[in-house]
This record gives sequence, structure tokens and C-alpha cells, in this order.
Amino acid sequence: MKKNVLTLLAVAALTLTACNGNKTSDTDGAMESKEASEAAIKYTVDAENSLIDWTGGKVAGGNHTGTINLQEGEVFVEEGVVTIGKFVIDMGTITVTDLTEEDGKANLEAHLRGDAEDKADHFFNVGKFPTATFELVNINEKDGKTFVEGNLTMKGQTNAIEFPAAVDVTDTDVTISSDEFEIDRTKWGVNYNSGSVFKDLAGDNIIKDNITVKLTVKALK
Repeated sequence: MKKNVLTLLAVAALTLTACNGNKTSDTDGAMESKEASEAAIKYTVDAENSLIDWTGGKVAGGNHTGTINLQEGEVFVEEGVVTIGKFVIDMGTITVTDLTEEDGKANLEAHLRGDAEDKADHFFNVGKFPTATFELVNINEKDGKTFVEGNLTMKGQTNAIEFPAAVDVTDTDVTISSDEFEIDRTKWGVNYNSGSVFKDLAGDNIIKDNITVKLTVKALK
């Protein structure tokens, strides 16, 4: 049934795998955090113009799409280059965009949030973990593409990730727009109906471990 299909992230979050030809990767554990220098200029995230898009689905076929909002954040820039940043993801804003109320939109959103006590930890357990965070630690150029590197913390677990993105810095704003990339949800304990975690699941019940994510962040000086 559609309501049993995985959503998402915060994203965040986020080992990443290749998606639509874009190189991505995950690394267990976390990268070392960095502090902004005294010369760095702070840009504040414009939450109304920042968004995480996600796609999740069953191994046997059939996807759901949706969004998650950023709550707040900041980006630091030095000599026109983004050095570090941190984004807080409001997990309570998980929204399903491919369903109507008649199709079970509200039921799936509630399941993802974990509103029911007996299903609280199936996915994101928002009651216990209302936010996720992504800490931007570094930006590198690889094979002619820009990669954002950092730490995604979700459900109390942190893993280092990297993903390709366009990063644009002006005197007034910073825009970070990622390519689509994938995260393995089980790295953050989001294990519901995972075939790699539960070996005895029937094929039609298995939900993909990987979630496709696209991050758009706007920050203002």
C-alpha cells in the first residue's frame, strides 16, 4: 500500500550512492568540525526560500515524493568562498506531495513522523527527534564539479556525507542548490521494512534503503 512507502531526508542528514549519473558517497562517522574565522561574514538562512525535496519507494516499484522545510541556519563566507555552515531541518514539516487526502496523504505523513505510539520509531520519530541538522564542513572541487561535505545528524546519529551542488556567493546572498543524490536511511536508524535489516520480508513489503534528496538553501547577508 502507498502509505507504507518511505519518504524523505534533512534533509540531512546524509554512505551516498550514484544517482542519475551524479557522483555521491557516504562515510560512516563524522568529519571534524571547524570554526568560522574572525574575517568570515555570516549569512542567515532564508527558511521560506529553502527546501529539501525527497523521493522514496518500494524495491518492487512505486515511489512517493515530498518536501521538508529548513527551520533555520547560517553560512559563513570568507573572500567570496563558503567556508562552513549549519542548517536545522524541521522534521515535523515532512510533507507528501504525490498523494491527495483521498489517497492517504495524511496517513502516510503521520506514519513518517511517527505520530502513533506503536509506530513512533518506524521512520523519523519526530516526537523524540523534532529536528535534524546538516553541518557544512568543507567545499571541494572534484573532476570539474563542486562537492559539499559535512555531517548529517538525524535520530541522534551522525554520519559524514558529500554531494554535488552549485554554490553561488554574492554581496547579498548565498545559494546552495544540490544535484539529486541518495542517502542510505539505515545509517541513521531509519530501518522500517528495510530488506538489508530484516531478511525475512516479502518482496512487495521491502522499502528501498536509499532516499533521493535534493537540497536548496538560500541565505541572506
